[in-house]
Amino acid sequence: MNDNHLASQSGLDNRDEVRGWDAADIAFLPPAGSSRPTRGRRHGATGTMWCDGAVQRIWPPGDGLPAVRESELDTIYSYPEPLTRPYVRLNFVSSVNGKVAVDGRSAGLGSEADKLVFGRLRRLADVIVVGAGTARADRYRGARTWPALRAERRERGQAEVPPIAVVTASADLDAEGPLFTDTVVPPLVLTVESAPKAKIDRLRAAGAEVLLVGAGRAGPAQIIDVLASRGLNRILCEGGPSLFGDLIAADAVDELCLTISPYVGGTGQISTATPDSVRAMRLESVLVDDGVLLTHYRRDR
Repeated sequence: MNDNHLASQSGLDNRDEVRGWDAADIAFLPPAGSSRPTRGRRHGATGTMWCDGAVQRIWPPGDGLPAVRESELDTIYSYPEPLTRPYVRLNFVSSVNGKVAVDGRSAGLGSEADKLVFGRLRRLADVIVVGAGTARADRYRGARTWPALRAERRERGQAEVPPIAVVTASADLDAEGPLFTDTVVPPLVLTVESAPKAKIDRLRAAGAEVLLVGAGRAGPAQIIDVLASRGLNRILCEGGPSLFGDLIAADAVDELCLTISPYVGGTGQISTATPDSVRAMRLESVLVDDGVLLTHYRRDR
């Protein structure tokens, strides 16, 4: 695939297809390990951003601001190697005022750049985790793939297609929906022992692998452990707010990829549960395109 290939082919995308956008249009603040601006203030600059105690202009573009080729995204968002434990990455989009949905769906806040990165993150993941509410609202289907991507994943020692893993305490999923009927691999359903047996049986009959991960509620540690037991260590979580909140509160998040869309309004919060104290994350990179900021943070362990 060449660098200018569009996001409609770039990545296991569950959102609307992307048309007419070149990845080379993204400008970026270099990821960790690249050269950083020296400490100090740039007088008279507009569109500045603090990073590591220095001011780096990332918007408006200019002054030789570098652009990112699509092929570079895999490097920017690569997982640590060797990966010796489960590694959890969150990916979501919000409005400027921190809301996460329009008409109940995150797609209303997305952009073409966001969709491109969304797809690349899926390419790199072992498993895509989502809460049942988000899976229902966004009409989740199986991850998309093609021969070259399957070969790329095999070379990395990954399954050709990452499964969708849905977390639900009620096992209340539509067994005739696209999650079950429009997929290459069967979904994983992570539910609890108290879920209605009839619903569990119906999901299994539809082809899902149903895993019990707790008595009355699936905790973050249990979710991560059951995935890791199947060799699914590169965990990409796409929502929703409650699941995000549980993972953040449990300090189970290693990376956070937040797209800030240039809109005000929307509904819903990024997370519904938060720890009592704040925890520092390191800024890895910032991509910018047409007013959209794609931020990437990592938790130092």
